[in-house]
Amino acid sequence: MAKKIMIMDTILRDAHQSHAATRMRMEQMIPVLEQLDEVGYYSLEGWGGATFDSCMRYLNEDPWERLRTLRKYLKKTPIQMLLRGQNLLGYRNYADDLVEKVVEKSIENGIGVVRVFDALNDPRNIESSMKAIKKYGAGGKCVCEAAISYTTSPVHTLEYFVKLAKTYENMGADNICIKDMANLLLPFDAYKLVSALKDELKPETKIHLHTHNTTGTGDMVNLMAIQAGVDIVDTALSPLGNGTSQPATEPLVATLQGTEYDTGIDLNKLIPIAAHFKKVAAELEKEGSLNPKVRQIDVNTLIYQVPGGMLSNLMNQLKKAGKEEKLPEVLAEVPNVRADCGYPPLVTPSSQIVGTQAVMNVVMGERYKMVTKETRDLFAGKYGQLPMPVNEEIAEKVLKGEKRITYRPADDLEPEYEKLKAEVVAKGYYTQEEDVLSYASFPEVAENFFKWRKAKNEGVDADMAKTGIYPV
Repeated sequence: MAKKIMIMDTILRDAHQSHAATRMRMEQMIPVLEQLDEVGYYSLEGWGGATFDSCMRYLNEDPWERLRTLRKYLKKTPIQMLLRGQNLLGYRNYADDLVEKVVEKSIENGIGVVRVFDALNDPRNIESSMKAIKKYGAGGKCVCEAAISYTTSPVHTLEYFVKLAKTYENMGADNICIKDMANLLLPFDAYKLVSALKDELKPETKIHLHTHNTTGTGDMVNLMAIQAGVDIVDTALSPLGNGTSQPATEPLVATLQGTEYDTGIDLNKLIPIAAHFKKVAAELEKEGSLNPKVRQIDVNTLIYQVPGGMLSNLMNQLKKAGKEEKLPEVLAEVPNVRADCGYPPLVTPSSQIVGTQAVMNVVMGERYKMVTKETRDLFAGKYGQLPMPVNEEIAEKVLKGEKRITYRPADDLEPEYEKLKAEVVAKGYYTQEEDVLSYASFPEVAENFFKWRKAKNEGVDADMAKTGIYPV
């Protein structure tokens, strides 16, 4: 059935995370925020993901203040964030009290849509987040969007994804997102998947498609999904669109204009905003944050099913080991390691775990002669339930008798918030509850930022404030 297509633009978050290592500063966003608010987007993604780390580590910005500033200017358009389930905004499992507090404060500070996902598609790892979103976002205050990490393998079938989506819907999801983080979802498969989801899910459950344009298929994926009945698609304004980012916004708006799928967005409103971000992109490139190569199509992603960022990481690891010529062997080993591990989707953190182990297997000349702690934890169930049983022969070699768990990993964690708050207070950094959550996510990074903030607020020498070297 024909209908208006809604757009979530990633220009304030994933677009510059994909192209410029999340280095866009708040001052580069503010001049066009009011214009963005008038476009008529479903939402604007502006928080979560890597922004939390990058704000404190590289930009000397309080991520919570960034969110409050976005909310000040975006009065009509919901701000969307990306949450890694039990991993929150970091990379480890956090206790349930921290999960609830992060969701509470995110919504309180202005988030209107939370996209939550788990790298392994383990529903247990997003259950606490979803409950908190429904609790603090009640009454239409915040949309709960549960995301499926899309990948391909013998187990990741159409039936698998439909069943997972139904599970998330029964858990309370308002939207179901197809999160195609590596641009592996091909156009005709997108049509089949969206059609199947539309047949099985409730009419009021919106289907939201997130893809990239790494392999050059992103625009076709979006268009086929639209014809199949998708409700929302992710795009990025052209100065930071395409390549490893999302398909560009303007071409899709123009394509659908005057058709039964018309977005209702005026292309003329996008032109001056795009002109502004073209200047921002040039600034980021001049600073060295944006590499023009990320805008190119990389067909290797389709051949090896290795996301662009993961491929770069593999190349860097081999370069450090002086084994750059081994790249073809490593790319061939990645699917073998993934199969041994039970076919996890290749998204943070599983992509790093599988990739690093593949490098070690090739460089050492013997498979699993050396094993990372993260690989052991993956086999032991400490990241959650894997899509398929692991290779038992390899598991014995990796675990060496270490106990496996089958329950939810976070069940082993004691409440953390009060203990962490006491640490922040004792160090003299506490100014708001949100400081505790920043510290919980990235302790060392947050502490350096707190030092810089304290120096700046107390009028210490500019050079001292800039470096963050300040006696506590």
